[in-house]
Amino acid sequence: MFSRKKQIEEVPEQLTAIWQCTNDECNGWMREEFAFEAEPTCRQCASPMQRNSRMLPMLVNTSGDQRAIKLSIPNGNPG
Repeated sequence: MFSRKKQIEEVPEQLTAIWQCTNDECNGWMREEFAFEAEPTCRQCASPMQRNSRMLPMLVNTSGDQRAIKLSIPNGNPG
């Protein structure tokens, strides 16, 4: 039997470093590589954020490390 539905392609996932909001009532988070600050604050509630990790779909970041760009750090190496 044939089906006209497209078969859903499985997206590969990887363990990804993220920043997660410390406020229990907020579910804000962002990928570490897309953070503009060394220690970001939550954009939704302005609470501090802490490092964590999640299984997320793989992304190709063609714009480089955002913190390094903002801070003018060559090659993304702060030291």
